[in-house]
Amino acid sequence: MGNRYNFHEIEEKWQKYWEDTGLNALVEDDQRPRYYCLEMFPYPSGRLHMGHVRVYSIGDVIARFKRMQGFSVLHPMGWDAFGLPAENAAIKHNIHPHIWTQANISHMRRELRRLGFSYDWHREVTTCEPDYYKWTQWLFLLLYKNGLAYRKSAPVNWCPSCATVLANEQVVGGLCERCDSVVEKTNLEQWFFQITKYADRLLDGLEQLEGWPEKVKVMQANWIGRSEGTEIRFAVEGLEEELAVFTTRPDTVFGVTYVVVAPEHPLVDKLIAGQENEAEIRAFLKEVMAQDEITRTAEDTEKKGIMTGRYAVNPMNNERVPILIGNYVVGSYGTGAVMGVPAHDTRDFAFAKKYGLPIREVVIPAGKEPAGELTEAYVEEGILVNSGQFTGLPSREAMEKITAYLESIGRGGHKVNYRLRDWLISRQRYWGTPIPIVYCDSCGIVPVPEEQLPIMLPTNVEFRPTGESPLLHCEEFVNTTCPRCGKPARRETDTMDTFIDSSWYFLRYTDPHNDRLPFAKEKADVWMPVDQYIGGVEHAILHLMYSRFIQMVLSDLGLVSSEIPFRNLLAQGMVLQGGAKMSKSKGNVVDPDDIIEQYGADTARLFILFAAPPDKDLEWSDEGIEGAYRFINRVWRLVVDYLDLIKDVSPEVKGDLGPKERTLRRIVHSSVKKVTNDIDKRFSFNTAVSAIMEMVNGMYQYKDTPLDEQNLSVVREAVELLLLVLAPFTPHVTEELWHRLGYEESIHAQRWPAYDEEATRAEELTIVVQINGKVRDRVVVPADSDADTVKEAVFALPRVQEYTAGKTIVKTIVVPGKLVNIVVR
Repeated sequence: MGNRYNFHEIEEKWQKYWEDTGLNALVEDDQRPRYYCLEMFPYPSGRLHMGHVRVYSIGDVIARFKRMQGFSVLHPMGWDAFGLPAENAAIKHNIHPHIWTQANISHMRRELRRLGFSYDWHREVTTCEPDYYKWTQWLFLLLYKNGLAYRKSAPVNWCPSCATVLANEQVVGGLCERCDSVVEKTNLEQWFFQITKYADRLLDGLEQLEGWPEKVKVMQANWIGRSEGTEIRFAVEGLEEELAVFTTRPDTVFGVTYVVVAPEHPLVDKLIAGQENEAEIRAFLKEVMAQDEITRTAEDTEKKGIMTGRYAVNPMNNERVPILIGNYVVGSYGTGAVMGVPAHDTRDFAFAKKYGLPIREVVIPAGKEPAGELTEAYVEEGILVNSGQFTGLPSREAMEKITAYLESIGRGGHKVNYRLRDWLISRQRYWGTPIPIVYCDSCGIVPVPEEQLPIMLPTNVEFRPTGESPLLHCEEFVNTTCPRCGKPARRETDTMDTFIDSSWYFLRYTDPHNDRLPFAKEKADVWMPVDQYIGGVEHAILHLMYSRFIQMVLSDLGLVSSEIPFRNLLAQGMVLQGGAKMSKSKGNVVDPDDIIEQYGADTARLFILFAAPPDKDLEWSDEGIEGAYRFINRVWRLVVDYLDLIKDVSPEVKGDLGPKERTLRRIVHSSVKKVTNDIDKRFSFNTAVSAIMEMVNGMYQYKDTPLDEQNLSVVREAVELLLLVLAPFTPHVTEELWHRLGYEESIHAQRWPAYDEEATRAEELTIVVQINGKVRDRVVVPADSDADTVKEAVFALPRVQEYTAGKTIVKTIVVPGKLVNIVVR
């Protein structure tokens, strides 16, 4: 190989060595302390992007560092392999999703190996394989048997082009995010997981997640959206029905002048049936329901409504108020109906003005008279007026008494409301985990017995251009026998939301080859919770929330001991180019393969770790890549130039050292200390790399010393420490140089180096000298100088004497080890 840095040869050589020796494979009975490091597994889209390189480089530094610290590290990788893109590819390219997915996995696995990531590939899991989705089906049955999985008719976002249900997040501006078709609302029989049963625990449990970013916990808390208030039930005139509304301001109930229901409300059809304007209302419904909920509820969206011709009766004063349908009320939040109190709600005020609805003042500021005609809503608490027997009460007292009164007459009461909805898991797609349910005309809904799992996805299916699930037309899959009575039955043709696959995969890694259980409790308990989880903040809500929910369920059922899936979470920033997220449509994508081919994997890793703190967005820079490459070459030349000189030299430093050697050791050991703290305590990889660069600069300065004056033991020590602290960042080049030093064992099997605290202490300090806050000079003093010695050295400086001549010295401020400020007048 010679002395030239040939990264292609070096990287291929050591990747093969690591694989052949099983260096990264976990030893089951290892008695060392354990550490579980996990990055979110990727969807096998076909190629890695720089965002992947970033998250996996972060995880690999942590995993390698922890191994060197003496931990037995679980660091696995797998594939979140079900999902719509594979099915779309099947239609577009006439290739089966399984073939497309496996080809993509093979390519991406090669890319990950080329980057030198230290995964234990023996634990690889792939969610679209039967040995995995068998246990996803088992999980569904577990929830079903424990009353946490149920089926009901519900309004859903339906994309007619993709022929599937979309989550709210997949609807952008009323269009399908994948195909830009107009999304419709329709009612379908759907399967749900009852995550709302765990709403309080999911919210309260956020306090236990001390190692999670605060912004992620806030996002989850807002998504759960717990609020306490009052439910009020209005009778619907002419129908034996009630409209329930939730409010946090029951003190304003006497100011209700209308009620608005969501277009999705189950009573809408009854409310509008036979009305003169029914056709107009249905046209309005179609228009509104084509929009996604985020757009409808946005502050800047125009609030629209239409009269139904029906009236509700206020239970507090028996007043008839009109019922409208509004675009800003959504069926998925609260009761799907709101009471309109225009005098005391800004949105209601504008809505009432727009549609000529009455505005009645029922709360006024303490000590003030009613305003008469309002020019804006009064939204604060105050004293009740025009409120029957509750007139004169302060808002807080009125809230309690009105709520109690509603409860006493059976028309409401205290209520805790949540924004969180039950988890809709049904997908009208082929490429997903089959739901293990059959429908029997005699027995109804029947779960498939566990011994019949997995329910296999059939492979001989026909994909139609319409995008309709081929399972609907696969008779050998649909037609089956009832497990209970043996009569003909039909299989459920919906498949599961892929978020279920990813809600428990971290548990499978602890016991990936178990064919009797999804995981053995004793193995899961050894490793769980995950010590460090790493992934994008875009997963802050759904994936992380669902994983917490499933972990809590499993804990409640005694299948795991910890109800927390991830002890610590690092949400890394995006990789940008030109200030924008990399995407094919923007034409600003950088292919990792191209970077590896031109500069090597170590360069790609080093740049991505050095360019920005891990939790901040990173701006791609060709100059930055060039700089990382030059630095690695600089390290290479430094070590290679010394090899023959230090190969047989001991790194043990003995005897008295000269000032240059002490300076070098101070730089080296201070850098080791900083790198250790930056990785271990802060995950500040960019500043750790910066410290290593300072170390290399110091070593080059010492290298300029005449060779016969150099202490080669100090050099040997410095070279070894440099390679050891650089190893987690650039594993290939450090492995090569470590072996060239004469070592036979991998550098990644070495202990993380300790630093000599005494060596880090400076012998001399440079003190900044200020006069009236302006820098006038500097002075070098012994590091152990006391304040009086420092002041003596400062006042001996000619420039200080010049500036203070003829002036009164008011005071002298000494900041130990840093500066002296002389205040004069």
